[in-house]
Amino acid sequence: MSLVTVTVLVPDEYGVEALAEVDGTHAVEYAKLDDLPTSTSAKAEVLVPNFLADDSMVAAIERLPELRLVQLLTTGAEAWVGKLPPRVLLSTCRGAHGGSTAEWVIGTLLAIYRELPGFEDARRAAQWTTHVTETLQDKRILVLGAGDLGQQLRRRLDAFDAHTTLVGSRARDGVHGVAELPELIPWHDAVVLMVPLTQATTGLVDAEFLSRMRDGAILVNAARGPVVHTDALLAELRAGRLRAALDVTDPEPLPASHPLWTAPGLLLTPHVAGSCTGHRNRAYRVVAAEIARFVAGQEPMNLVRGDY
Repeated sequence: MSLVTVTVLVPDEYGVEALAEVDGTHAVEYAKLDDLPTSTSAKAEVLVPNFLADDSMVAAIERLPELRLVQLLTTGAEAWVGKLPPRVLLSTCRGAHGGSTAEWVIGTLLAIYRELPGFEDARRAAQWTTHVTETLQDKRILVLGAGDLGQQLRRRLDAFDAHTTLVGSRARDGVHGVAELPELIPWHDAVVLMVPLTQATTGLVDAEFLSRMRDGAILVNAARGPVVHTDALLAELRAGRLRAALDVTDPEPLPASHPLWTAPGLLLTPHVAGSCTGHRNRAYRVVAAEIARFVAGQEPMNLVRGDY
């Protein structure tokens, strides 16, 4: 048992329960950081933000003078990178949501290739529209992002007899480098985005990128909205040359008047790829393990470095 107890601020009762088994921690649930007693704020060393933490949460850490670690419940860290004092470490929840996100990608690809939305429209119109559809089998899928999400997706695509090409920031065993994208894109039937939002990935999928995709190809965005240039994608959808599945958009939430709502060839969901039963339990398993390492004097495994 640790001789020193580390105060950890958690956003809900799930966090309190998850950390009850981590020696050397004292979990304090908060609704708003501004409402915490000064005595608690003064000694808190670890903060677990809520899933939907915004800029106000980032600003509120000024009230935590002893803070040394921000442990996220999400894989994406763009809201926090570059905004924390040098003394504060940042760790993501990599490993918690890869399976759920990969499942969403598989679901959208199957829905598009097997024309499930169209058959549902026909059912509502009482029309028996028998015809041959495409299949995910033997499709060539280019996956941008070779971390946990990309690896989880490749494993599932293998089960559907699809062929996966992984692309990471640098080339390595079994992974192509991002510099190879111009040559790789035209050879694939779908491009799946599973990258973090950074300076390098913002606007990565622009008009030139999209123009390299073969006619009828599918763009799947399970990353962040700003990775894709929205107007460039809209132009391709309206022309009927490309199809798309988006779980994230730019802007987000999508305004009611936005043209993406009525764009042809688009399957759209409201940022729910990782939102499914058990997501909090999976996230807190990773969080508890990361905080246990921190309390033991070790670096978290999902530590964010530089621009990540």
